[in-house]
Parts: sequence; C-alpha cells; structure tokens
Amino acid sequence: MTSPVHTSSSLPDGAPADMSWGAFHETAPWTLDLETITWRTAAGELRASAQREIPVLTTPTKVPPFARLITVVWVLGSALLPWWWKKKRNRFATPEDSRALLSLRMRKAVERLGSTYIKLGQIISSGEGLFPAELVAEFKLCRDQVPAIPFDEVRRVVEEELGATIEETFARFDRTPLAAASIAQVHVATLKTGEEVVVKVQRPVVSSLVRKDLRVMAWLAPHLVGRIKVSALANPPALVELFAETIVEELDFRIEADNMLEVAKMLRELNQTSYIVPRPHPSLVTRRVLVMQRVSGFKFDDVAGISGAGIDTHEVIRTGMIAFMEGAMIYGVFHGDLHGGNLFVMDDGRTALLDFGIVGRLTGARRMAFLRLMLNATTNNVTGQIEALRDLGALPMDTDIQAVIKDLNLGAPVVDPTTLSGEELVAEVQRVVKAMLGYGARMPKELMLYVKNMVFLDGAIAKLAPDLDLLAEIASISMLFAQRHGERLGRELGIDHTAVEINLDSVKAGFGVDTSTNSMTYRDLQKRRELIQKRMREHVGR
Repeated sequence: MTSPVHTSSSLPDGAPADMSWGAFHETAPWTLDLETITWRTAAGELRASAQREIPVLTTPTKVPPFARLITVVWVLGSALLPWWWKKKRNRFATPEDSRALLSLRMRKAVERLGSTYIKLGQIISSGEGLFPAELVAEFKLCRDQVPAIPFDEVRRVVEEELGATIEETFARFDRTPLAAASIAQVHVATLKTGEEVVVKVQRPVVSSLVRKDLRVMAWLAPHLVGRIKVSALANPPALVELFAETIVEELDFRIEADNMLEVAKMLRELNQTSYIVPRPHPSLVTRRVLVMQRVSGFKFDDVAGISGAGIDTHEVIRTGMIAFMEGAMIYGVFHGDLHGGNLFVMDDGRTALLDFGIVGRLTGARRMAFLRLMLNATTNNVTGQIEALRDLGALPMDTDIQAVIKDLNLGAPVVDPTTLSGEELVAEVQRVVKAMLGYGARMPKELMLYVKNMVFLDGAIAKLAPDLDLLAEIASISMLFAQRHGERLGRELGIDHTAVEINLDSVKAGFGVDTSTNSMTYRDLQKRRELIQKRMREHVGR
C-alpha cells in the first residue's frame, strides 16, 4: 500500500488560487501571489550572503572571544563536575542512573548557554539510536520547552520589526508563548483583519550570540582533534563548519518564509497533497518576525491521539517516507529538520510541516551524486555507492575507491553483529572509524540533514508502525519510484531505467542480516539493536 496520489483535478471546488502551485490548506486566511510578495525578492541574496559568512565565522582566530569562552567553560564545567565526582566515588546504582544525571545536567547547561547550544541539543534529540536514550529524552525538551523570554522583550522585537505597536497590528496577541525553542518562540495571535495566526519571534541578541559561539567553537575545534573520545569520531573543525551551515540561515526569517514557499511548490508539483505547508503572510515577514497561518493537529509522536482519531499510522509513515525521498531525489529540496515538534498530523490524516529554518538543497553535480547513491543502494552496487559518496563530498576526490572497499570489508560476506562479543563490536567500530578518518571522510551538510531525517523517521516507525515490514516497504517504495520517476531519472543519469533490477542486499547488509533474510519488522530490528548496544555498553563499562 502506498500513499495516495492527487492530481490538480482533485482540488476542491472554489479552492484558493495558490493551491494550484503550492501544497496549502484549502481554508486560506489569505491567498499568496508569488509576484507581489514583498520579502521574497531578497531571499536569494540573503541566503547567498549567509553562506559567504560561514568561512569567516569558522576560521580560527588567534584570539578567541574570551568572555564568551570563559562563560562556556564555566557553565559546562559546573554541570559536569558534580556528576564526575559522584561517578568517581561509585555513587551510581546503575550505568543508566549515571547517564540520566549526566543528561539532565547537560540539558540544563545548554539552556543556560543559550540558543547555539540549545540547537545542538535539538540535533541530538533527533538521534534516537545514535545517542544514549537518556540524553535524547532530555534534549527533546529543547525542542519547544526552552525557558521563554519575557513578553516585554517579545513586544519590543515585534514592534521594531513591523514598525507599529502590537495593538495596531493585532486584535489579540497571547502573552504566553505556544512554544519556545532555541532561536525563537511562537505566540498565537489574531490580526486586525480577523485571521488567526502564529507569530514567530526571534530571541533578542540571538544573532550576535550565535556568531560569538561559532567563533568560540572554531577556536576550540583544532585543539580537540584526537584529545577526547567524542572528537575521535569526526573532524571537529569540519563539524563546526557543518553546524554553522545549518544555523546561520535560521537567523533571518525571510529565508525561512521563502523556504516554506519552495517546499510547498515542490510538494504540489509532486502531487503530494497529503502534506501541507502553512501560508506565510505576504507582508508581515521580516528578519526577526514571521507571521504565518495557524494549523493544528496531533504531534507526530502522539500515537494515542492519532490512532484515536481513526488515522492509519502506517499510512502516515509511508506518506512521509515517500514525500521526503521524492523531494530530495526529484527536486533536490527537502525539509532539513524533521522532529516530533515540527510535524502535525491533522484530523483528516494529512500532515502539516512546520519550522523551515533548515532546508536541504541538492543541486547540479551534488544532486546527480545523491541519485546515484540511492540507485546503487537499491541495486547492490557497492563501488557505485562509494563513488557517489565521494562525489557528494564525503570523501576527497582523489580517494582510492577500491582501497576503501577493501579496508572496510565492504566486499566480504555480511557478519551478523549480534553474533559478536562486546569487545569485537567495539573493536570493529574503532577500526571503521579509524579507516574513514584516514581517508579524510567528512559529512556534507546535505547528507547530514538527510541522514538526520532518516534517523527521525526510524524513531517515528518505532512509535507509529513497529510492525511494518521494513524490507517489503523499501522494495515497495523502490518500485513506486521506478514507476513514477524511472524514465526521468534514467534520462538524467544516462542509463536505461528499464534495465535496472532492484537488489536489496546492500540494504540487508546495512541492517546486518544475511542476504537470505526476506522479512524484518521494526520490532525485530530494535531487538537486534538493543542486544548490540547492551554488549557494547557492558564491554566499555568494564
């Protein structure tokens, strides 16, 4: 079963004109005309300007912003010292207790440090299965439960940006925020013209604070290479650059509003009307204020609410996977920050996408490389996958592809990780990491956003569709793509799409199962993961 396909003829009678080009709700507080939106013309240059600033912010300076550096070290040190002392004196009953206290103290520390570090917490909160469960659970509170700024500061920002008092623009403006997160908080309001809206208000001084923090991180990063376990997993300076690429564009809401239009256009052109985007206001969008249509529904992880409304949770997952992958592969555009607070499942089963501060864009050669990566993954072409990763920027262009395959044992039969001891599992992870670092591997922004979203969908499957047969679903989606887009993709890649044969052995290898495996539910996969993590924790904890 796949997501429903809607064509333009499925638009309801009397639908707003902007639904002909954008995936919007049929109830329109206003209708968007691309030719007359005042803030849209500046978005392209603002986006380019943000990207030009990144090398400046991430190049280490001889002298760091000492005041901010001292604050960061003090706050993190104050958070970690009590936990370290208690651990040193063996005061924890279980390793889980230790991780729970550490996670709690880390979450409180990043909230004290402000927007930049809260954003890091939000990224970690989307990494279920990659980070300890206790850390993920704590940092989920950084999504929309961050301490709010006082209403007086909200009023000042709104009135400075809109050039009028709140009372002159709004008939009602809730003083208590609907949600508060790293960069901004949102308030429910009603315009003077009667439309109910959500107003996203940037936190005061966040723009300058983020830039100071990035300069601190850029100064610290080279000193962390090889010094701590976490930094051994990647190149710290490259991580700082990657983080800067994801956060700098978020500091101007005109870019975000333009992202909303781009994703709405992409979804409509794909006939994916099971997803909608709230309409940004055609004139009430500035650098620090974004007024948009209010939509409501169940949070994506509200399984009881969604099921209680009679909504097919399996279909919600399938539709999400297809829409996300189609956007990336066909148009090179996708929402870059999926998490439970950024999606609402509405009463009719459609999903509303929220928060477009981060959008992934794959253009030109990068998009072609991404297409080849996806194609080679479904045809079990290992060499093609590594070549595609190189062309995406994950490996240097002069990388010896066959050497990588040999060093990572990618051509060898799959070894089921559940058959390995904790010592063997840890040694294998260390071996792979060492080999990848030796080749200068890094994570390009677009690939990082895509992987992060896949991790989120992985967690969503656990909650909404734990009995979904993953292998069957991947095969079904692959066939769907071949039917819908095979001719176009074949033309772009210069191949005969009718000769492509789906072979999921690479996918099975990624799950760590034998090629003879024909079925695997998420419950099965989760049991395997839990066993592997348990063995690794037990070995490391010795």
